[in-house]
Amino acid sequence: MRFKARLFAAVLLALPLPGWACDLALVLAVDVSGSVDATEYRIQMDGLAAGLRDGVVSEALVNAQAQVTLIQWSGRARQEISIPWTPTRTFEEVEALASAVEAAPRPWRNYSTALGEALLLGLNQITEGPNCKRGVIDLSGDGPSNEGVEPATLKPLMRQVDVTVNALAIEQSEPELTAYFYEHVIQGEGAFVETAHSFRDYPEKIRRKLVREVARKTAQTLPILEPVDRALLLLRNRPLNRDFRGEEQEIVLGRADSAKQF
Repeated sequence: MRFKARLFAAVLLALPLPGWACDLALVLAVDVSGSVDATEYRIQMDGLAAGLRDGVVSEALVNAQAQVTLIQWSGRARQEISIPWTPTRTFEEVEALASAVEAAPRPWRNYSTALGEALLLGLNQITEGPNCKRGVIDLSGDGPSNEGVEPATLKPLMRQVDVTVNALAIEQSEPELTAYFYEHVIQGEGAFVETAHSFRDYPEKIRRKLVREVARKTAQTLPILEPVDRALLLLRNRPLNRDFRGEEQEIVLGRADSAKQF
């Protein structure tokens, strides 16, 4: 019986891996908390759209057949999926995405900074979205988290599904924000923080950040999995542990029949 089980596992591991819908799933998470005034908001959205139109970025998005979604975030329970998952298979689709970013209305103006809640929504978007080789959350903000889930508590979940979090620290009123993002926010191999010393720096910094994120060659290998988990992955033809829920400070990870808490 044990031999048959081992043989079954060996056969499963020899099967080809499931196909991928795209090389990159990219979540763009923009800070719209109360510390961001109307002019600064406009700088962010126009700068992000210009970054997507950059020649290097747009070509990399098309080559990766990337899927992109936009989140606008503020206080607890105030995170919005402003643009759902959008394909960028052609330059025309990249242009349409950039135009949608420019046209996206601001959902809130006078609320707190719930950074962890924004990351949790981004994580849920990736785990419930298109099956891509690489998942990246591109988060920008002008202050540390002061409400909701503590960002650092989400790192085990990010590691579990191999999601990378990069950040753009806008230090206009928070000169130590880059250090805070390095310690509490970013996660994953090669994760980094780009620093804008003021909102005026944002357009160039977000362009540089997108170049680093999008143009990076996607790894061709899966994360290392235990044999049983990999067998389940092949049987189900989808990544493991795709169900996530966040409630206050309690984050639950796992399958419906076997949840593991961090």
